[in-house]
Parts: sequence; C-alpha cells; structure tokens
Amino acid sequence: MGSNSANSTRAKCTDLQMPFQYSLYATTYILIFIPGLLANSAALCVLCRFISKKKKAIIFMINLSVADLAHVLSLPLRIYYYISHHWPFQRALCLLCFYLKYLNMYASICFLTCISLQRCFFLLKPFRARDWKRRYDVGISAAIWVIVGAACLPLPILRSAGLANNTESCFADLGLQHISMASSIGMITVAELGGFLLPVVTIIYCTWRTRKILQEFQVPLQNTKERKKALWMVLMCAVVFIVCFTPYHLNFPFFMMVKQQVFSNCSFIKSTLWFHIISLCLANLNCCLDPVVYYFMTSEFRDGFLERSSLILQSCVRCKDSALEIHHKKEDLQTISLEFLDDSKTM
Repeated sequence: MGSNSANSTRAKCTDLQMPFQYSLYATTYILIFIPGLLANSAALCVLCRFISKKKKAIIFMINLSVADLAHVLSLPLRIYYYISHHWPFQRALCLLCFYLKYLNMYASICFLTCISLQRCFFLLKPFRARDWKRRYDVGISAAIWVIVGAACLPLPILRSAGLANNTESCFADLGLQHISMASSIGMITVAELGGFLLPVVTIIYCTWRTRKILQEFQVPLQNTKERKKALWMVLMCAVVFIVCFTPYHLNFPFFMMVKQQVFSNCSFIKSTLWFHIISLCLANLNCCLDPVVYYFMTSEFRDGFLERSSLILQSCVRCKDSALEIHHKKEDLQTISLEFLDDSKTM
C-alpha cells in the first residue's frame, strides 16, 4: 500500500505543470533569434576569408558558427509552438529541432574546448605550431561531428514516444520514455564526464596555463599583444562555458532521476524541473555569446568585419549620393521646363 502511494506521489509530482515555461521559452528564443542569426551569419562569412590562418583556430570557429546557426534557424518553429501551444508540422521536424538543440550544445562545448586547447598549445609550443597542418583541424572537427551526432541521437529517440500519443505536442510537452536505471546511469555518466567535466577541466587548465605563461616570460611588445589576445580568447571560452553550460549539467542528473521517478519529495521535484527550464534558457544564450570569442579576441576577424562594414557604408553613401544627384537633375529639368513654358507664353 505504502509503495503504491509513493509511486502515485512520484507520478503526480513528475507531471507538475510549469505554465511560465511557455512565455519564458518564447521570450528567450525571440531575444536570441535576430542577434544570433546576424552575428553567426556575419561570423561565418568573415571567418571563411581567413580559413588559411592555421594558428588562429579558424576551422574550429567556423564549425562553432555552423553549430550555432543550425540551432538558430530552428528557433522560429520553437517560438511558434510556445506561443500557439500547437504543432501543425510533421513529427520528424519536431524531433529534428529537438535534436539540433542538443547537437548545438555539445558541439559548441567540444569546439570551445578545442579553441582553448589549441591556443594554449601554440603558446606553449610555438615551434610545433609552425608545423601544424590545417587538415588536422578539419579531421578533428569531422570526428567531433560524428561522435557528438551519434551521442545525441538517444535524446530525441527517448522523446519520440510522446509524439505517438499526441501529434500536436512538441518540445517541452513531450514525455520522456521510461528506460532502465542502468541506461539512465550510462547516459548521465557520458553526458557529465564527456560533455561537461572533461571539457571544463581542460578549459580551466588552459586559462590558468596561458595566464601563467604571460606572467613568467618577458617577450617583445608585439608578441605580448598576441599572447594577451590568446589569453582573452581562452578566458572568453571559459566564461561562455560556465555561464551557458554549467547550470544545465549540474541539474541534468537530478532531472533524469526525476523523470525516472526516483524521488518522491514534491518540493525537490518541482525545484529540479523549475531549474531545468532556467538552465535550458541559459544554454541557448551560447548562440549569441559564442561570436564574442572570435569577434573581440581575433584581430583578423575584427579587421574583416570592419572592412565589410565600411564597404556597406560606402555603398549606402554612394546610393544616397546617386539619389541626391537624380533628385537635383529632376529639379533642374523641372526648372528648365517652367522657363520654357514661360518663354512660350511670352511669345
């Protein structure tokens, strides 16, 4: 009897509704969509111009922009759903958008880690950096996409059971398929170790090591500036990682256990589900924060962006000058026409 009561309490608490999540998700995605789309599109365009700069982690930055852009392009569908509470599209599209969210998260984590590690390594081993080949970065990036893509597949699969019963629901309203405790522990272990602990330790070490190099060695002014840029880039990777991904991964094991109905305390369950919503919103901010890594810390990117901006401004000025010139010519023609009419009347 007591066991049945506990199971019923867990089920009831797990199904607690969080009405604020719809407005919070919709607002977050609306605020992220335009800046994320513009920033990552511009970043991708400018970074591709410097693809030959093998010492600047350009390949990893390009892949980071692609990961962010893929998720950003799915945001309008998410915004529509959280405003209308209705999914009129195909089931596969719902699962694809769900998949892209987690693919973006873990691909971003991997590429931020690679950027930090490479910049730190090139500072520690400057002579090895000269022999570094661009194809190495391409190969590492391809391996990351394959591994992360395969590792994220179980997430939409576990949610697909909810679509079988209600095809008008998607995203947060999809239930989580019940799996064995061993499978849950395996997912939590892989996500926490491979997707959080190992990357965060690597990024923190790279930040500390890069800072230590700057303090210990006296180098020419030009090299000091380059090393400071590397430090700031690694530091920004750490900031993006801590702000966006740490809250989610701190809460993820408890969220999985709540969904598997391990806990029976309603207050704890409600707090876990509430924090899960907040942490997902923070995780989505990486689409806007990632461009900071290469915009403010990479001189080539800044120069390219300013160059493109100046070209756009020059084009606008030329268009404006042409418009004014046409306007003046029209006025001159009107004046000549009036003078001609006056002369005709006089005659």
